[in-house]
Amino acid sequence: MTFKKNNICLGVALATITVAGALVSPHALAASSAERTAQAANRKAEMLEAQLQAMQSEIAALRAQVNNVTPATAVDSQKVQELDAWMTSVKSEPVKAKTKDNMVFFRGGYAHFDNVRGGTLDPTSNPLLGPSNPNGQLVGSITDRDAWYFGAGFDFSLDDNLWGLMDDTEVLAELGVNYTELATIQPNGISFNVPLGGGATLPAVNTESATINMATVSASPKIKFLKNSAFRPWLIPVGFELNVISPPSDAITVLTPGMVFGAGADYKVWKNLYIGADVRYHYAPGDVDGIRINALNAGGYVGIGF
Repeated sequence: MTFKKNNICLGVALATITVAGALVSPHALAASSAERTAQAANRKAEMLEAQLQAMQSEIAALRAQVNNVTPATAVDSQKVQELDAWMTSVKSEPVKAKTKDNMVFFRGGYAHFDNVRGGTLDPTSNPLLGPSNPNGQLVGSITDRDAWYFGAGFDFSLDDNLWGLMDDTEVLAELGVNYTELATIQPNGISFNVPLGGGATLPAVNTESATINMATVSASPKIKFLKNSAFRPWLIPVGFELNVISPPSDAITVLTPGMVFGAGADYKVWKNLYIGADVRYHYAPGDVDGIRINALNAGGYVGIGF
């Protein structure tokens, strides 16, 4: 009996355990599946977070690279735009023929003096000739005030637009030399001895002719208009000159300073060959020991550009 009871108790226990296992196992299985799902989700979240961090790092690196490259790229782009604008402006400008701004010229023409040119006093004293020549013979005044001249000079270009004040207006420096001849007068000077007897001689006076002329060296600023045009007017506001007169004055003075004013124009006839005309007025304040040299010149010139 005891053995049977024990068997019965064991059977009841096994049945109880079986029923409890049957009841508990679905919950256990369900719990383990949820845990696995949660763990997988956590792993995916961790992977996504790592990927986001990597993407953020790449974006930060790209931003830094863009920030470093952008200024240089902007400068290069600006330079390209400036070059494009310059090329466009150059293409839109009309084609201008190159000119030779410097010039050598040769001129000549007519001159007219404001005053007559006096002669010189021969210092030889000859009482034997009478009261008409107590202190030497005076060469009379030259009544003809007309003369002719020729000369040459250089133009050197200094500026193309009047130092920014006026477009196509050139500033040049002119250096020139001029020869002017009024007349030839006679008598003048001492030529030979006149015998007085007993071996004595007397110098003869006023038997040679003298050429009345003048040499001029000048330096002047010249303003020339209409650059790159075939026809170009110009003017000299005021220039400096030195005049050498011959014969000298009664005080044997030969040199006097003066000023020159002028205006004219030239025309390009072929390549670098020019022809022109000008008018100049030469003025010297005062006189050269009684001789005045103020004069007006008018003539033409031929120029060669270089």
